[in-house]
Amino acid sequence: MATVQKDRSMQLQKDMIAEHFELLAHAEENHTPVVYTFVPGNLTELIRSFGALPVLPEINALQSGMRKQSADYIAEAERIGHSEDVCTYVKCDIGMMRTGNIGPAGTKLPKPDLLLLSYTGCYTFMKWFELLREEYQCPAVMFHVPYQGDGEMEPAHREYMIKQLKEQVIPALEKATGRAYDEEKLRYHLELSAKVEDDLVAVLQAGKLVPSPIEGYFGTVYYVGPIFSAFRGTEGGVEYYRALREEIEERAALGLGPVTPDGPLNDQKYRLVVEGPPNWTSFRDFWKIFYDEGAVAVASTYTKVGGLYDQGFRHDPSRPLETLADYCLGCYTNLSLPSRIDLIAKYIREYAADGFVIHSVKSCNSFSAGQLHMLRELERISGVPGCFLESDLVDSRYYGQANLKNRVESYLQMLDSRMRGERNVPTPPSKPDRVALKVAP
Repeated sequence: MATVQKDRSMQLQKDMIAEHFELLAHAEENHTPVVYTFVPGNLTELIRSFGALPVLPEINALQSGMRKQSADYIAEAERIGHSEDVCTYVKCDIGMMRTGNIGPAGTKLPKPDLLLLSYTGCYTFMKWFELLREEYQCPAVMFHVPYQGDGEMEPAHREYMIKQLKEQVIPALEKATGRAYDEEKLRYHLELSAKVEDDLVAVLQAGKLVPSPIEGYFGTVYYVGPIFSAFRGTEGGVEYYRALREEIEERAALGLGPVTPDGPLNDQKYRLVVEGPPNWTSFRDFWKIFYDEGAVAVASTYTKVGGLYDQGFRHDPSRPLETLADYCLGCYTNLSLPSRIDLIAKYIREYAADGFVIHSVKSCNSFSAGQLHMLRELERISGVPGCFLESDLVDSRYYGQANLKNRVESYLQMLDSRMRGERNVPTPPSKPDRVALKVAP
């Protein structure tokens, strides 16, 4: 097998993750408090301000999937009674816990001092933490985030969330860590987050360039890993995203495409926008289906599940609790179906995409519900054809390489015929020209 090619920034990230799991391995002996939480709407800055280390079960599950460990964990969870239809992240996490709780880095994960649930659109999270509360016999606190059913944040929503932070979440963190709330420490971490978010947005918007120097779905899941998990609001996060931005800007200046596991993708035939999470158990094979055909994702929704920074949001240290509320309210999984459709249509337009792909995962209702409706509406609104694919998050039983490959190749052949037809007629004035765009500052 050929050696997998990696970006320089990927090594930085690998080192950061290894160091974090090493700290977790020694958390109990070092008397470091540990807080389990989730990706969408996570309160990492607040957790860090109490000197606690965050653990994100979703990240552990997806990394287990990439390391081909999830099948055994899922089998263990089903053996003790969990249904095949339960979210496979949950079953992977429960199975990992029941078989020694050895994390993806090979070290044992510590028990949580607190389970902090920021509820942002996924009801499965509530049941997941109920199960963990029973297993670990530890306290849990829920930070309820109102759903954006009408597509707008209301002042009453923010006030409701600030009240919860003051009366429930912060007292729970104080009790679990034995430390008092320090707003200046929170401001410090929020300031670091804003720096990270500026650099990440510059990287994401590089997908507007032709050729795109980034792969905005498969490649960018690596880019968003630190900000989605334990490293937003840290000096290490600032260093990583500064280096990543410099790397992408250098590639853009040279007119280079993104790095895939088999080398650079400079010959880009198709520009796509992708909706839905990836499949992690066959991640490289799934990606290869696309880059073998010269297809590059220029934007995606999954890489916004931890925050819609590219739509203008930044953590604001001058409004510490208010900005935490606004962040949670604006997470992608907390958006209504019409709002999601509008966002994808905007990506198709602004990133000059030739088509879009919806990847529907069997066990994730938070993403998959309504996706066939999204397909029809997006084709109507954008005027470009879509492709609908199905597999799962970390359950290899629901991944079919041959079937997915046939679907993607058929779709791209159709897209190619359509594009060749368009090149033989005058381009309407409203269609964006394919010219290189400067990376946003």
